[in-house]
Amino acid sequence: MTASILSFESRTLDGKPLNLADYAGKVLLIVNTASNCGFTPQYAGLEALHRKFASRGLVVLGFPCNQFGGQEPGSEVEIGAFCEKNYGVSFPVSEKVDVNGDDAHPLFKYLTKEAPGLLGTTAIKWNFTKFLVGRDGEVVERFAPATKPEDMESAIEKLLG
Repeated sequence: MTASILSFESRTLDGKPLNLADYAGKVLLIVNTASNCGFTPQYAGLEALHRKFASRGLVVLGFPCNQFGGQEPGSEVEIGAFCEKNYGVSFPVSEKVDVNGDDAHPLFKYLTKEAPGLLGTTAIKWNFTKFLVGRDGEVVERFAPATKPEDMESAIEKLLG
């Protein structure tokens, strides 16, 4: 992976370091998430992808965000409990971050520059925007919030080889 994607870090919901450098050589699926969104049931599909492909090198990373309709109002503890209780989430989930604006997490500034949305926009439009990153660290594709996790399987398979 290139140094660029590996240089980003955050913290997990329980305050531990979440360093992308730890995932060198893996395929990453990075998603901004929320607990009270119409797309929240996608957590189940993301967990299914994680369980199906982790042994082949896929890492799903969730980044909760409260910038869209206040749909992630809870604390890190509440978010973690919600994800585990309702969807059995076992993939890494970051502390709450902003994905747009001046205070956007540097990772999302990078992702949106590397994989702009429709008509070249860099702004993330809603929760559950997904970014697929190859083993080499290149941002391969951006998926809209409405794209179901299972609909990304062929793109993931291609990167896993």
